[in-house]
Amino acid sequence: MEVILLDNVEGVGKRGDQVKVQRGYARNYLLPRSLALEATSSGARQFQEKERVRVAQESKARVEAEKRATHLNKLTIHMKVQAGDDGKLFGSVTSGDIAEAIAAEGHTVDKRDILLEEPLKELGVYHVRIKIFKEVEGKVRVLVTKV
Repeated sequence: MEVILLDNVEGVGKRGDQVKVQRGYARNYLLPRSLALEATSSGARQFQEKERVRVAQESKARVEAEKRATHLNKLTIHMKVQAGDDGKLFGSVTSGDIAEAIAAEGHTVDKRDILLEEPLKELGVYHVRIKIFKEVEGKVRVLVTKV
């Protein structure tokens, strides 16, 4: 049975591929999970329509993500923490702390989207990357100062 894949399926193919699979695999797994459509003329039209809608939604989301990125690029977060005389922090500034500070400024960011290689452990100025969309990232300036 020939099907058009609606999503990447490991071992079968990528989104948009027209592949030949066993009838039972298509009927019992791919079709009920909306991973594929039958490769008929109506199935091809449905796939083209779904693809057009997906591309339109993705481009709209990318534009909004780029707007968020420009707002975040202008943002400076001040983190006042306790530190020793040598500039080492008593503890650290984590992605969760940065997410809370960004939320206090009126922007919502999930702490898992903050790309910190390791928590900040010294006083200073840091440029922290934030993943907003697939290839769209923003950078927030974080000033870690002593209380």
